[in-house]
Amino acid sequence: MKITRSSDWRDALPFEVPLLAADAVPGEATRCVGCPASSEPRDRSELWVVKHRHPNNHAGFVRYYCAEHKPSSPPPPAASVANPGKPRGSAPKAARPERTTAPKRPAPSLDVVRAMCPDCFVEVSATGVCGMCGQKVV
Repeated sequence: MKITRSSDWRDALPFEVPLLAADAVPGEATRCVGCPASSEPRDRSELWVVKHRHPNNHAGFVRYYCAEHKPSSPPPPAASVANPGKPRGSAPKAARPERTTAPKRPAPSLDVVRAMCPDCFVEVSATGVCGMCGQKVV
């Protein structure tokens, strides 16, 4: 099954951040994903909407939660504390050995006339022997 991408109201939601459902998308009453299926639908002003990441769909998926089941917001990303006294990027770099690569040969010219076998009319290798009939071409 291939999941296709379409643009709708869910694209505007940030990942893993609870938002009031009435503000995110107005609509009919719906159920909380954490409450039993037999529970009554709740008004969207009582529900929270959260867009979660999905391993196979980069757009993610959306779930509605009541106040009791609402997931907490993720903590803000922590700053790197590797070298608190030095600004980032000022650490000495390890000396790397220089790579030595052979210079590239220029491409062979297409204007060069190469030896051809007079019997087979194929190009002869550098040895001067035809690969088809074995005749020596000078």
